[in-house]
Amino acid sequence: MDHETARTIAAAQQADGSIPWEPGRHVDPWNHVEAAMGMAVAGLRDEAEAAYTWLARTQNPDGSWFAAYRDGHATDRSRDTSFTAYVAVGVRHHWLLTGDTRFLTRMRPMVSRALDFVVALQAPDGRIPWRLNRFGVATEEVMLAGCSSIHQALLCAADLATDLDQPPTRWRAAADLLRQAITNAPDTFTTKPHAMDWYYPVLCGVLTPATASTRIAEGWDRFVAPGLGVRCVHDQPWVTGGETAELALALATRGRHDTARELLRDIARLRHTDGSYWTGYQYANQVLWPSERATWTAGAILLAHAAIADEPATHQTFTTSLHTDHPATDSPPDGPRSRPTGDTATPSWTAGSSVAT
Repeated sequence: MDHETARTIAAAQQADGSIPWEPGRHVDPWNHVEAAMGMAVAGLRDEAEAAYTWLARTQNPDGSWFAAYRDGHATDRSRDTSFTAYVAVGVRHHWLLTGDTRFLTRMRPMVSRALDFVVALQAPDGRIPWRLNRFGVATEEVMLAGCSSIHQALLCAADLATDLDQPPTRWRAAADLLRQAITNAPDTFTTKPHAMDWYYPVLCGVLTPATASTRIAEGWDRFVAPGLGVRCVHDQPWVTGGETAELALALATRGRHDTARELLRDIARLRHTDGSYWTGYQYANQVLWPSERATWTAGAILLAHAAIADEPATHQTFTTSLHTDHPATDSPPDGPRSRPTGDTATPSWTAGSSVAT
């Protein structure tokens, strides 16, 4: 495990336990949890627990969190459903890592309130809106990646209830209804060009293994730039560390270790000398972009390495599922992967930092 990378997250963590994107940047609950999970799996358990304590202290009375905080104050008072739900994934992961019953008992009410908030917004067809705006009005957008993440969170909440000898029925029922919406009516979700919409139903246990393998194979050429990593969006020559690491995490926890290792090797150029990671690489112009090294990117990379090493807590957290069929294999999706072919598409942003670190 890359302890230098974990320490860059800890160095950004504030005294109150919150983890901003970078020092001086905002905190959002989802990426805060991802960074905490990365620290925990690398051995910084106390620092990770402080991050969950910050969440417990800042949770709104209705169970939600605001979308962004800075210096202890909310700077974006909208409330994202997937941001709120993801605490269940982090708490489940931390509990599996530590076996700390005191921690689980203390955090369980926070998880229940968070999932109560999210499930209260679930439509009869199972879908859950992306967010409530600052006036408390739900948006019409329903995000596939966000709902997939909520599905995983509901299953983690159900497992936490079982761990405490409490009935998990309501969480599993909500997860099942959401899974049916994702699998049976994917066209009802807001269309996005992002890689997350491709692999999140796999990462978050929505699909059976056979269906997941088919989905990965069908989207591979669309989103994976050979030798470079995963495009954040399919129509831009920009690969990102977070998306590449999350795809590696999804593959490793489903038995495809070799492909996951190759994906992480592809983004080695993003690693800074201090162990942090640049967000992405714009390969048409051969520049790092944007000029930031986000804590959540580091967290995702640490989780991917843990999955490749078959770390039990990470594996169990990301293979929670309502159903199974046949195990996946480690064969490449469409034969051997080739090296870059020199995509020269014109980017839609200004070039950022040079590759040199």
